[in-house]
Amino acid sequence: MDPTTEDTQPDALEVISEFTVFIPPSIHHESLISGASYAHYTPIPPLITTSKDDAPGTECVLGVDEAGRGPVIGPMVYGAFYLPVELHRSLLAETHHFDDSKVLTPAVRARLMKDVCTAGTDLHNACGWAVKSLSARDIGAGMLKNGGSYNLNAQAMDATIEIIRKVIDSGVHVTEVYIDTIGNPGVYQKKLQRIFPTMKITVEKKADSLYPCVSAASVVAKVTRDVSCDVLYQEVMKNTPEASAEEATWGSGYPSDARCVAWLKNQMDSLFGWGNECRFSWGTIKDMIEIKGSAGVKVDWPVEDDEDNACLSDYFLNTNAGSKAASEADQLRLWFGSNVGQEAF
Repeated sequence: MDPTTEDTQPDALEVISEFTVFIPPSIHHESLISGASYAHYTPIPPLITTSKDDAPGTECVLGVDEAGRGPVIGPMVYGAFYLPVELHRSLLAETHHFDDSKVLTPAVRARLMKDVCTAGTDLHNACGWAVKSLSARDIGAGMLKNGGSYNLNAQAMDATIEIIRKVIDSGVHVTEVYIDTIGNPGVYQKKLQRIFPTMKITVEKKADSLYPCVSAASVVAKVTRDVSCDVLYQEVMKNTPEASAEEATWGSGYPSDARCVAWLKNQMDSLFGWGNECRFSWGTIKDMIEIKGSAGVKVDWPVEDDEDNACLSDYFLNTNAGSKAASEADQLRLWFGSNVGQEAF
């Protein structure tokens, strides 16, 4: 397993009061519950002129950040946030005080997200945004198939490329891109620069605290993930009404959180494990399933040797006991049988 998949520093999933929570349009209930990944793109805001054949359109800056890379529960959400270059710092940093989502309270994040989504506000008129939500099911499937060739870093890169490309394809004239990264910034930046050669691309660690557009992207991603986890939690616990207070919380969703580990143990089904809310490729999940004495049911799937399987054509061949079937050329010739003499009648 990719060693970067399990974060040891949890970014706590706060429980937000029903009076302060805002449900953004990036919450797609059916996709979340079914375990499907999805993307959400807002309409281009009124203050941004799109590129035409005779004009490039409003020059825009775009930031990208993610929420939920390390948890064993819930989706990983990539957010993109764009607006005119000339408004980048004045609108986001000076007027609305966007910052790294982890240093903002849930109420502040919800308020900022609501302002971005409310028609008529200065944020709504000038800013567009998008999210790519990678479900726990799809993250695990990608990391488990083909020996783990599609690891979390590759999935994150594809999500970043997808949302940038879709924004550009919609006609937005993006000239600058700022991205927060966990991996090697230099390698990440060179690859993106090859894909988007006409844009200035900056990839830095802690970019969410350095560039306001990345801060805004982190808020979009964080609010979407938190509400997504709440939707998943409510769906899962509908079938566990008698759960105790200790059992009825998965805490931050990180494998280093004792509440999360306790919840996983209490909710584990002996045959199916868990539902679409869990990442089956995480070491925490693997250990609970495979450890000796686990409640999990061991299932063996027998694989027959190919050498023991007869070819369909064997049923149409005349072979003598102790002799091998005819050559491949004969197989085709004898497919519909062979000539017989009059003695057969």
